[in-house]
Amino acid sequence: MFRRREPVPFAFVAEADRFRSNVAPPPRQRSSAGQTAGRWLLGVTIVAALAGALVLGMPALTLDHSTTDTRQSQASQQR
Repeated sequence: MFRRREPVPFAFVAEADRFRSNVAPPPRQRSSAGQTAGRWLLGVTIVAALAGALVLGMPALTLDHSTTDTRQSQASQQR
């Protein structure tokens, strides 16, 4: 790490980068049953929305071979 070449007049300034607090943060509060149920319901809703979008979007992603075949047959009939 970078060390200073000149002496520092105060010791706490020199050791400021190595300071660790001895105060522990307060413990986390446990979430209530309603909060847990709400998070679970939100997750299920998001997954269901993604699955529904996939199911509804699949027909748009498939190739329709019947229209391609009719165009080719019409073109071959006109020759």
